[in-house]
Order: sequence, then structure tokens, then C-alpha cells
Amino acid sequence: MRNNAAVAIHPTAQGFETAAGDYERARPDYPEEARRWLAERLDLRPGRKVVDIAAGTGKLTRVLAATGADVVAVEPVAGMRARLASALPDVELLDGVAETIPLRDASVDAATVGQAFHWFDGDRALPEIHRVTREGGRLAIVYNRRPLEHPLQGALEAILSPHRGQTPAYPDGRWRDAFARTRLWAPVEETELPHLQLLDREGVVARAASTSFVADLPSDRRAEVLAQVRALVKGHPEPIQLPYVCELFLWQRLSPAQ
Repeated sequence: MRNNAAVAIHPTAQGFETAAGDYERARPDYPEEARRWLAERLDLRPGRKVVDIAAGTGKLTRVLAATGADVVAVEPVAGMRARLASALPDVELLDGVAETIPLRDASVDAATVGQAFHWFDGDRALPEIHRVTREGGRLAIVYNRRPLEHPLQGALEAILSPHRGQTPAYPDGRWRDAFARTRLWAPVEETELPHLQLLDREGVVARAASTSFVADLPSDRRAEVLAQVRALVKGHPEPIQLPYVCELFLWQRLSPAQ
């Protein structure tokens, strides 16, 4: 087991400490078909063990637990861990990061990452996930992508993106670079699933507030951003439909000699 004390999370990700409540309330869950896909591809069932890395408030952890597999959730932000512990008291929950996972070698059958791999140092995280995963194990990465061609999603992005700065982002695709370099994981499959979230107007505001770089803004600037979102959805009939595309990626663990 490794000590994670030397690895710090990205400074902007600290915004999730105060945004955990908004994250739990307003971030989308995952479609039922994603649960079936993960259960089949990762062979999740009673007697199998899976680690959910950067588990947040447990959005993906819930999906994994529903398969009957033994789930270990790893999450570095205390506020997020508190929400997960409240929602899933029977799930083992550890303070840790992807680059130094607090688990023994070859202790899990599979690993998952939901909405988070872009935050990792991929060149350190992939060997570490390899270390804790048993021979023949698999890694699944799941993202709910916002289709910006949708009018409301596009308008939200126009409000939020000027505040992103240097915050890591999934859509830029840089998170894939570590997979292109590694010899420890081989790509198996990718798929996309349609997904729809229903929110009231304040739920859409909370969705914006759950964004790390918005939560990390000074309080006056944060209030201005949320006021813009509130004005955007004013008058929208409820429930408001926010479409997503659930993207799933699967890799197979290789032996170092392969």
C-alpha cells in the first residue's frame, strides 16, 4: 500500500470542497444502460471487487454498488467524501488520489473513473491503477459530456467558459495522451449512450455552481456568474431538460512484458 501524502490535487479541484452539495444535487447520474454495460464488461457481480477512483459524491459508485460487487471508493476531497458516506454508508471509503491509491497490490478485479481522469497525472495514475488491479483486470472511464450544440447547454458554456482559466478539461482530449504512451493498458471498446437530466431552474443554477472553477471564484464573482445563469433560465418551463452524452471507455490490463 502506498502513502498519498506527497501528491496534491489540482488547486482548482479544491473548489469541490464547498461545491459538494451542489454537485450531489445537480450533477447528472448515469443511464441504466451504462450500469448494464459496466456490469458486463467489468464482470461486476457478487464476489468481485472494484475500485471507484475520484468517486466524488458517489454518482458512479451507486451504479457499481447496484451490481452486487464489492466497491471501494477513493476520493481526496473531504466534502465530497462526506456526501458519499451519507449516501452509501456500506461502501468502503478511502482518502486517496489516483497517483497513489491506498490499496494493496492486485487487490481489485476492476477499476473505474467517472468524470475525473482529466484531473489526473495520467502517466503516474495508469501504473498505479495497474498495480492495484489483478491479472486480467479492466479499467472503465465514464463521462457525461455536455453537447454544446444544444441551445441551453451552449448558453451555459458561454457563461461558464470565460472563468475556466487553466483548469483541466475533458473535452480537449489531453487525458488520452497517457493512454497513447502506456504499455500497461490496451484499448478494448468505446461507446456512447444518450442521457437526459431533468432539473428545476435552481437546479440548473446549482449545476453551474458545482463546476470547480466557479466554486473556486471569489464570492462576488461567483455570485455574478450564478446570477447570469439564473437570468438565463428565468421563464423556462419546468422541468428543464438538459441532454448529455454518456461516453464509456474500456481498457484491458496488460502484463508489463506485453
